[in-house]
Amino acid sequence: MPPTLTVLMTTYHGTSVEELERSIASITGQTRTPDEFLVVVDGPVPQPLDDALAAAAAVHPGIRVERLPTNVGSGLASARGLELASGEFVARHDSDDVSLPHRLERQMDAVRDHHLDVVGSSMLEFEGSPDHVVGLRRNPRTHEQIAARMRLNNPINNPTAVFRRELALEVGGYADLRYMQDYDLFARMLAAGARAENLDEPLVLFNAGDGMISRRGGWRMLPYEWQVQRRLRDTGTIGNVLLARNMVVRGTFRVIPPTLLKRVYAVLFRRGSGTPPRDTGASGATGTP
Repeated sequence: MPPTLTVLMTTYHGTSVEELERSIASITGQTRTPDEFLVVVDGPVPQPLDDALAAAAAVHPGIRVERLPTNVGSGLASARGLELASGEFVARHDSDDVSLPHRLERQMDAVRDHHLDVVGSSMLEFEGSPDHVVGLRRNPRTHEQIAARMRLNNPINNPTAVFRRELALEVGGYADLRYMQDYDLFARMLAAGARAENLDEPLVLFNAGDGMISRRGGWRMLPYEWQVQRRLRDTGTIGNVLLARNMVVRGTFRVIPPTLLKRVYAVLFRRGSGTPPRDTGASGATGTP
């Protein structure tokens, strides 16, 4: 029997109805249907968004909605979802992104063929519309390359990640680390012996608009950066010298002005630009599921 799979998505009041419907449609249209599609609603949301969720769940019985009474942030909302998920593997999916139709099939084939605990992929980044692709983000492919990069930054694109749920829970699951909980989790999983790979094929269209940049910058991020670096040191991923180096480099990255940060991000993490490949499913994923 192949391992069971839960798609875990969190959403909140800042997600638009159009983004949510497009995102859900990209999962319900997968060539490999997930065994469970768990949506964690992080606090109260506008009525139109709640109605869209209810409509999707009515049409697709595999969708399970868990509503949190207050907004607790992406880390704790993800932690709750990880606890509730029933699948042996969990595929992360953001509520404003689009998973390409063959994403889950490709990644679960890699889990089976390469005996993996964590598998990510490249992703296409878009602004405004999935048809407006502005770049391609790739990460190291092999386990050894991923482990080496983990000492400096997150080598796994979280919106593309599929991972073994039991191992994630064994190392403590998601922490409340404000947009860095995925980096922390993957580092702890690798330190515990997880095998990881990234597929070179882009399997997700990632919403890289201005909101993405603003959420990850600012002085408010420095305490979370410090927590992550200390946790990396505690797992043996880095030592004190690299901790200090990372705080200087990554701390500077956090506090530069958003307009400059956007340019730096594009230079460091994106390759090229252009249009999506023909079989993205982006145009067909815009309707109500």
